[in-house]
Amino acid sequence: MTVSLADIDLSDIAFWERPMAEREAAFALLRAQPGPILFAEPEIPFLPPGPGSYALVRHADITEASRHPEIFSSGRGATSIQDLGPDFNEYFGSMINMDDPRHARLRRIVARSFTPKMIKKFEADVDAAAARIVDELIAAGPGCDFVTEVAAKLPLKIICDLMGIGPEHYQEVFDATNIILSGGDPEFIADISRVAELLLGTGQRLQELVVSLAAEGGDNLTTSLTSANIDGEKLTMQELGSFFILLVVAGNETTRNAISHGLHLFTENPDQRALLLEDIDGRLPGAVEEIVRLASPVTWMRRSLTRDHEMNGHLYREGEKVLLYYWAANRDESVFTDPHRFDILRTEGPHVGFGGPGPHFCLGAHLARREITVMFRELFTRLPTIRSIGEPDRLRSSFINGIKHLDCDF
Repeated sequence: MTVSLADIDLSDIAFWERPMAEREAAFALLRAQPGPILFAEPEIPFLPPGPGSYALVRHADITEASRHPEIFSSGRGATSIQDLGPDFNEYFGSMINMDDPRHARLRRIVARSFTPKMIKKFEADVDAAAARIVDELIAAGPGCDFVTEVAAKLPLKIICDLMGIGPEHYQEVFDATNIILSGGDPEFIADISRVAELLLGTGQRLQELVVSLAAEGGDNLTTSLTSANIDGEKLTMQELGSFFILLVVAGNETTRNAISHGLHLFTENPDQRALLLEDIDGRLPGAVEEIVRLASPVTWMRRSLTRDHEMNGHLYREGEKVLLYYWAANRDESVFTDPHRFDILRTEGPHVGFGGPGPHFCLGAHLARREITVMFRELFTRLPTIRSIGEPDRLRSSFINGIKHLDCDF
């Protein structure tokens, strides 16, 4: 497929609505350029136009920038290309939009709840939840929306259970995550001029929920965060609320999309399904990594230069912005052979589907891997012929590589 540089505008939402093959060709062309390209910022009605951002699309660039957070700062905003201000950034991104030492302080408080040892303690709960989801799927029969009936249910239940959120709030949390990570998709935000109002209103409702949970107490992560004290450090209620939004949103949205992409990848590549079914326990770990590599649920994160810095032949100036396109780096031909091919036996890597190396590597990576593994083991053990039907209904977003709906059959 032929694509020219004139055809590529990463700031235009229309680019992200183009067929996947066209986007892959566009990023391949960007990787082949001698240096990074500066793109304009997307237009937002209530914000003045910004100076634009460089697109980092090579694996080496993203890896190096991730290893140097003192130069490539998250504190000026990591989840928005525009400068939204520290209050807005912290409200919706918590420690994702922070630098050390504050980032390290918050991560230290919560990290012990997401270690492999801690996750192993509730493995049985994840297994049981996946089994119930497949029970319900079989009872309902074929022809359902795989996203809402399967992929969304497991990570939503697990993160809600961890936080002490009861089933009566599941739908509220599900709807909130759709709005917060909608990227302005009209299915979730019909009037783009009200996006700020809707985001803030949704965030406020989640803040109120965490306050009520903290007051109730109980054996859950919310209570642990409320009472956490490491070297005299405790979360303020504002920090707790922002952290709560981060965990419930990131804790289910990205894993949901990885599972959804996974079913479609196995449907489009029956040879890989056959390989997996030959040795499901032995090959699932590799399959999960390959799903995350190709899905890259978070397409990019932003960084801002704290000082002039030369990297791989390009001089970046203090204050300039760069976007770390994980999705593009995971298709880098210099790292991955035949990078667009789904290969569950692939040994090259590492991918950056959970972010690059450094302090901002995904806190929930262990949990996500466990949930994806359990869900596909349950599905392919009991419904080995389950498949997606037609093309996924993709989220209209540059930030999240999301699938909103995916019909399935078995």
